[in-house]
Amino acid sequence: MSDSPGWASPGSSPSDPPPASGGSTSGGGTSGQPADKVPTDRTPPRQPPASWSPQQPPAAPQGWGAPPPPPPGGPGWGNWNQPPAAKPGVIPLRPLGVGEILDGAVSTARAHWRTVLAISLAVAIMIQLASTVATGVWMRDNSGLQALETKAEPTRDELLDAFSGTFSALGVELLASLIGTVIATAMLTVVVSRAVLGRPVSIGEAWRDSRPQLARLLGLTLLVGLIVTAAVTLGFLPGILLGAAGSELAGIGIGLLGGIAGTVAAVWLWVRYCLSAPALMLERQGVLASLRRSAKLVRNSWWRIFGIQLLTVVLVSMIGMIIQLPASFLAPVLSGDGIESFMTGGIADITWTYLIVIGIGAVLASTVTLPLSAGVTALLYMDQRIRREALDLELARAAGIPGHERHTDGTTPGN
Repeated sequence: MSDSPGWASPGSSPSDPPPASGGSTSGGGTSGQPADKVPTDRTPPRQPPASWSPQQPPAAPQGWGAPPPPPPGGPGWGNWNQPPAAKPGVIPLRPLGVGEILDGAVSTARAHWRTVLAISLAVAIMIQLASTVATGVWMRDNSGLQALETKAEPTRDELLDAFSGTFSALGVELLASLIGTVIATAMLTVVVSRAVLGRPVSIGEAWRDSRPQLARLLGLTLLVGLIVTAAVTLGFLPGILLGAAGSELAGIGIGLLGGIAGTVAAVWLWVRYCLSAPALMLERQGVLASLRRSAKLVRNSWWRIFGIQLLTVVLVSMIGMIIQLPASFLAPVLSGDGIESFMTGGIADITWTYLIVIGIGAVLASTVTLPLSAGVTALLYMDQRIRREALDLELARAAGIPGHERHTDGTTPGN
């Protein structure tokens, strides 16, 4: 483990083998007569037939047989008597199951609710404020969007108005989401790392620990997004080129096949690098080193990590949709459009009332879902290191659990 930075457990040498037990037993008895004094005129007593004695069963025959019983006080079959793993914080220090990872993320939010709530709420307000203002400035006049919905052939000006406003507002929203997500991920990852050890953490401490890595985390997020987007784009590119060359039917077919292949490659790359952010934050890695670190941790566990991340995405999406549903229902009603636009799915008039109500729902949804997403990713990273690098030993030592103290020679008890 010497090549594992950050929380890597110290290198250890195999423990010395236990001394050999047992010794010579005395072969002489204390009673009876010497061999040369035994009378020769007596017939020796007949030996009883071989049978089990009340104290000891017969020895197992040669070859296959039942294993010997465990020593007194031993672990027994299946290590049933093994003591439970230590749990100084929100997770037990051992390989985690899916439920324990999800529960650990929720327990972190409960145990440090002031810090977690303040971080996620502040970031959600910042993101939604920028999105609301941008949408109100560029898209309140949504005549272009309504023309796209109602007219068979909208004019050039209507198309330009619809797309320019949409892309301008979307660009501001993406930029705000990028910055906010980076800040939330950095600070919440620090909070989770403290929660695992059972230590308190304030907003100021989380900010001081995460601030030096924010620029690198921003670069890492952009690079991973670029890699995933490039995979999808390269998949569609052959079909687009064929269609532009005049082979529309072939372009559509190749584009669909290439798009599927590109999407699969993008998902594979996303899972491969999904642990790079915790590696960068907790191990103080660089951008490229974090990508290599994530690839190493994900190797041979891709499907498990994919399943957990997919489950998290589904849960986060469902929770966010449930929280935002009342706001989506009330916004058109309060803005004067009535219930018809909500029921029919038509484009509502974008008023400031509409934007504010939608923004409140989005803030509440992000406040709840941001800690869950960041917590699952951070705990998944720790779980992989526990499984591969015995990180649980180092975490136990850092938490001050008895029996895991580091000696002056750099070893832990038993090493």
